[in-house]
Amino acid sequence: MKAKIHPQYQKTTITCACGNSFETGSTKKDLKVDICSNCHPFFTGKQKFVDTGGRVERFKRKYGIE
Repeated sequence: MKAKIHPQYQKTTITCACGNSFETGSTKKDLKVDICSNCHPFFTGKQKFVDTGGRVERFKRKYGIE
């Protein structure tokens, strides 16, 4: 392998929008995510809309849904 071409692997803190955080390894220092296993509907069994850029509101306005 060539020297000094590979990214540095380090401990990383992942922080979710729900407030959950945990440590893992990555080439990036700190990561912020929108959904984690603590709040994802597949793991929790609860349905919730994840609105990215007003998509849900735009859909409701387009089709007249309240």
